[in-house]
Amino acid sequence: MKIRKANILNERETTNVYIYENKKAEHIVVAIPHMEWSFLIRYEEETELLRSKLLSSLSKKVEGAQAEPLVDKLLYWVREM
Repeated sequence: MKIRKANILNERETTNVYIYENKKAEHIVVAIPHMEWSFLIRYEEETELLRSKLLSSLSKKVEGAQAEPLVDKLLYWVREM
């Protein structure tokens, strides 16, 4: 499991983002407990479809202007694993 820090609500406070990879089940779970949000990413998902799903899910928790940069960060971190 990896823990990353992200500025989600404002520029001064960072929030923990937890990324867990299960190689056997071929998926990654991304969770932001502070927002009570999590998302399951399957290995075979295409990047553009995944981006739109993440954006749709995160838009329910944060404003659209904040959701897009967060999605980009999450995709970058997931690709790192």
